[in-house]
Amino acid sequence: MQPENLRFGGGVSDSVLHPLVLVALLLTLALIFLLQRKYLIIPVLSMFFLVPLGQQVVLGGLHFFTSRIIILALAIRMIFAIFSSREGVLGGGTQLLDKVFVLWAVFRALAGILTFMQAGAVIYQTGFLLDAVGGYFVLRYLIHDQEDLLRAIRLLAVIVFALAGCMLYEKFTVVNVFGFLGGVREAPEVREGLVRAVGPFQHELLAGVFGATTLPLFFLLWKTRQSSVLASLGALGSTGMTVASGSSTPLLAYLGAVLAICCFPLRRKMRLVRWGMVAVTVVLELVMKAHVWFLIQRLNLLGGSSGYHRAKLIDDFVMHFRDWWLIGTKENHTWDYSMWDLLNQFVAEGEVGGLATFVCFVALIVVCFSRIGKARKAVEGDRNKEWCFWLLGSALFSHVVAYWGVSYFDQTRFLWYALLSMIVVATAPCLALQTVPEPKAQVRFSRPKLAYGTLSASSMKQKRLTSHHSGFRSQLS
Repeated sequence: MQPENLRFGGGVSDSVLHPLVLVALLLTLALIFLLQRKYLIIPVLSMFFLVPLGQQVVLGGLHFFTSRIIILALAIRMIFAIFSSREGVLGGGTQLLDKVFVLWAVFRALAGILTFMQAGAVIYQTGFLLDAVGGYFVLRYLIHDQEDLLRAIRLLAVIVFALAGCMLYEKFTVVNVFGFLGGVREAPEVREGLVRAVGPFQHELLAGVFGATTLPLFFLLWKTRQSSVLASLGALGSTGMTVASGSSTPLLAYLGAVLAICCFPLRRKMRLVRWGMVAVTVVLELVMKAHVWFLIQRLNLLGGSSGYHRAKLIDDFVMHFRDWWLIGTKENHTWDYSMWDLLNQFVAEGEVGGLATFVCFVALIVVCFSRIGKARKAVEGDRNKEWCFWLLGSALFSHVVAYWGVSYFDQTRFLWYALLSMIVVATAPCLALQTVPEPKAQVRFSRPKLAYGTLSASSMKQKRLTSHHSGFRSQLS
């Protein structure tokens, strides 16, 4: 039977706010209204990722996590920026990805309300919208240009390195230093003799995935030559968090990131690679006795993995399509043992929000890969720029790998939103240039003028592209 406290989030009934966290929160709130926008990313991401989600203020039964309080404060500043800022609120302007994201969040929230038809569902889904839509657009506001993108990655390198140190300490001493703050386990889980460190996160899988999926971003920082020291520390931290979590899903996400990075020489043959993957999947489905997704059952890299449970999740998800396609379902716990435990983001999207939510979530990933692919082609021939777009795609691929083994429900979601914001900011200039209409060739009767006095349409486009990216080129030099 599905635990009641999982339906609408559960949680404590009293406020849990350590004095140190309270001081840090008040300082962050002050900085939100005092600092320049470009520096706000430092206190905001630090609070998002270093403070356990369980640190919260409960008012009238409503749970205000520290992240939600920060999002509300930033929303106020964004409202003022709409009327006072000349640079605009969102870097790159409103994009298709922003619209798909809002549709995904709205469909999921409406499905949750219609499924349960209770006041608790309305409150819970309102909180979800604040976390999702609020968190996403706050990060879109903070990561406004490519300078902000690199600043955010440099900060992530410091955060990941610090978290790795704390998690490795936890792994060897079985003491979680973040447990002294409250809102997170004080001692890690031990499975088959393997300590699975959790840090400030709500689960060891999410702690490891957080570190694993950041690895390509630190490689990007190294390629831009902005800070080789921070890039190295970030890569070490990413590896440390993955190892300390002691879980197969983070390790697979880490290996997925490494594989994607190594596939850079195949960047011009990705269509062949994609169709090859489809062909292999179809052949395996035809020759295997079980469905192809039961290959997940065999992925047990560190021992103690619940591969069969994850494969059974997908199997029941497919077989019970008519039960969840409209607005999701609350009866998935009756399908089989522990089917309420949604250790798969794709399954979670369908069973919680229905087919519309599932399609929008997949569309988010497709749009991101499409933007990255088009932007890479626009700068083809410039290996430094191609590397930057490829590494953003590698980080995205690492998240997709992780989604097959876990669903995000803590502060790891903000890392996902930050990556989406980075992809929009990095690709917007290239995609904007592609929408500029080609100048029509002028008819001239003088052959010498046509040969030496005018530029061809393609050369004019290349000139605009080079001029538009001159700032980005300087960062890569």
